[in-house]
Amino acid sequence: MKVRSIKTADSYVLGALLLWWLVNLWQAAFTELAHDEAYYYMFAARPDWGYFDHPPMTAWLIAAGRFLGDEIGVRFFFTLAQPLYLWILWRIIRPAEADCHDACLFVILSAALPILELYGFLAVPDVPLLLTTALFLLCFKRFAEHDTWLDTLLLGISMALMAYSKYHGALVVLFSVAVNPRLLLRPRLYLGGIIALLLILPHLFWQDANGWVSFSYHLHDRNGIFRFSNITEHLLNTVAVFNPLLFPLYFMAWKHVKPQNAVERALYWLPILFFLFFTVSTFKGRVQPQWLIVAAFGLISVLFRYLSQQERTARVRKYAMTVGWITIALALLMRIEMVWNPLHIRFEIFDNRPSFESVAAVADGRPVVFGGSYAIASKYIFYTGGEAYCQPDFFYRTSQWQFRDDDTRFIGKDILSGSLEKAGGEPLKENEVLLANGRKFVYTPVDDFQPVRLVEMTYAGGDTLLRRGDTLRCTLTFVNPYPYDITVGGEDTELLFLLSAKKLRFALPVNLSLLLPAASSAVATVTVPVPDDIPCKTYDSGFALHRRPLAFWYNSSRRKVEIK
Repeated sequence: MKVRSIKTADSYVLGALLLWWLVNLWQAAFTELAHDEAYYYMFAARPDWGYFDHPPMTAWLIAAGRFLGDEIGVRFFFTLAQPLYLWILWRIIRPAEADCHDACLFVILSAALPILELYGFLAVPDVPLLLTTALFLLCFKRFAEHDTWLDTLLLGISMALMAYSKYHGALVVLFSVAVNPRLLLRPRLYLGGIIALLLILPHLFWQDANGWVSFSYHLHDRNGIFRFSNITEHLLNTVAVFNPLLFPLYFMAWKHVKPQNAVERALYWLPILFFLFFTVSTFKGRVQPQWLIVAAFGLISVLFRYLSQQERTARVRKYAMTVGWITIALALLMRIEMVWNPLHIRFEIFDNRPSFESVAAVADGRPVVFGGSYAIASKYIFYTGGEAYCQPDFFYRTSQWQFRDDDTRFIGKDILSGSLEKAGGEPLKENEVLLANGRKFVYTPVDDFQPVRLVEMTYAGGDTLLRRGDTLRCTLTFVNPYPYDITVGGEDTELLFLLSAKKLRFALPVNLSLLLPAASSAVATVTVPVPDDIPCKTYDSGFALHRRPLAFWYNSSRRKVEIK
């Protein structure tokens, strides 16, 4: 009877997950791409061992599905991830005498989390992170119970897969071991770490070859300023994405459920530790709600174990099931809106094709160099098949586009330089086009395009401690890799001294007239007056060439400068 009951429960879970997958598959096929999905689609065009923002797993999965075409090709393998990781989680937390009631409870609790409803079909790094985390927890359970050579190997592989999915996977490992300190006495745990390290060496080599750009970006460049609203926003987002109606039950469950083994302790503590870690992170800037998505496993596990005790929690269980069904109904309405948009909401997943077709009509076959959002150029390519590039922008951010050579391929061509901006009520100008998504495309034609992005600059001398009103003096060496001369200080190209301190950024014009010969180098001594009204801070400083009307980014390396 026991075996038959478990098999029946497993069949219920598998059937429900199959149905859920089919709904996600439909959603994936008929919902337009979000900005980040289009950006990762650009990653997939050139599979590699690493990318500016993220490890490569997302790009690999998108590349694997490209043969299907359209949005379903981008998302197909991501839709497969959700039933797989929920099945693995079920096998981890399934009671010894599970029945169909347990199966139904597990599925409803999983579906009751809004964040899992949304991240069941989107092509974003959080989805492979969930799958690889589930694999890690399964391997962690086996390792803690048996500690065989095979378990050690599987543990190392699962950790490497998490590292290739999203860097937050390191927190899963750290927290899981921290709440099971006795495992630190097992030599094979360190062997598993060595196996993981060996497997991620290709990614580390990529990082080393590219100046550890991902770690620099995540640990430094994306830091913002502290606002109290960061904390309140983080709290509200956490409650919203994990279902506010279930939070009283979470606290009840944590009070009554006592973990009995290593994986139960990990699942018990992961939500708490993830929440505390990212609460501290709010002091460095905004925290995105999906960064806590791994906590979903712990919340499902703790609540499932608590509600499985039917003799003590029958009323609470009924309440949780009711909340789950209400959430599923609301999620269905959300899914309908995301496909057909009957409410005519202006959002990034709506009206992409007609909007970018309007841009393509203006471009008339010319490449488009976009400024602003890193995702717009990717969407233009996806929905029109046209040529495009995203110029890194000092006043916004750089991105994976800095590693692409599209702008170099456009040399000598006529292009459009443009951006998507908010459309107000004022009449459109001659170089503006209103788009179906409610924004406007503002553009400038550029004949005989000649970029300056790849000009390298190194500077020697110059104080690292300056006062307002001082003058920075240094020697700049320019290396021009392009097959044309560049006139600095001419009508369209100027030298800028850049200062950035989190969100505070200044671009100071430098008075310099210089000819950079084609495929050659030049040296110049420059002086930069420090404005009297500039805020006193420690800045990242560097130099850039700005060729109007394009945006600009650093052409030189950066160094710290303190202004007093």
